[in-house]
Amino acid sequence: MDKSFTINRANWDERADLHAASPDYQAEIFASDPAHLSGVVRFDLPRLGNIAGLRAVHLQCHIGTDTLSLARLGAQMSGLDFSPASLAQASRLAQRCGAAIEYVEASVYDAATALPPASFDLVYTSIGALNWLPRIDDWARNVAALLKPGGRLFLREGHPLLFALDEERSNELVLRHPYFEHAEPTVWDDDSTYVQTERTLTASVTHEWNHGLGEIVSALLHHGLEISGLEEHDCIPWEALPGQMVLGDDEEWRLRSGRERVPLSYTLQAIRTR
Repeated sequence: MDKSFTINRANWDERADLHAASPDYQAEIFASDPAHLSGVVRFDLPRLGNIAGLRAVHLQCHIGTDTLSLARLGAQMSGLDFSPASLAQASRLAQRCGAAIEYVEASVYDAATALPPASFDLVYTSIGALNWLPRIDDWARNVAALLKPGGRLFLREGHPLLFALDEERSNELVLRHPYFEHAEPTVWDDDSTYVQTERTLTASVTHEWNHGLGEIVSALLHHGLEISGLEEHDCIPWEALPGQMVLGDDEEWRLRSGRERVPLSYTLQAIRTR
């Protein structure tokens, strides 16, 4: 696991500057428009509700555009990530925008020791995070430990069924990868990233894991959280299946045809009850 984290950290450290410079992350728009929110958080708003005055932490926050968006909605924000290069970009953006956000460098598995336990009203995890974690139970344990009694987890993530599909097929949906959590990672070697950039990555290898929806729910229940909402969506904010998707006005990608065939993402909410 430590080897996998080291490999993945090198990849995300290299991505950080590319993402911060890319128009896809909209750093210049954030800096020029104090009301601007990320597309991810705009999608979340109807389910997120009023978070003004809440103490919140964004786990696996990357370069902090979603974290900043939550701060603009009135939450007292902290952000945690294992990539120092990502946190440097997140801090720079927050300073440019005059946002008081605390950023902490740590693995999500160490979140409850790096941050004060039982002190957050809201734990937020945005999309594209859980697939970097070998064990979902350790994540759920830290989520539960960070939340105050009555505090809420808000998670939107890519659907594990999507992550099991073969993304190299451009005209059909084919299962290729594990759906359930598995000990050994799926290893990728890809020198590109998902934003507009002319540069390629030298730290191109990454390790990823899938976690079934039932495994995620069960882990949260095991650690004392009560599921308060679970909604599956036919959309996702990146072109997860190239050649089979179209981009909507809401900055979400959907299947070009047969959207009813497979969920692409989901929103899960849970409350700490003990």
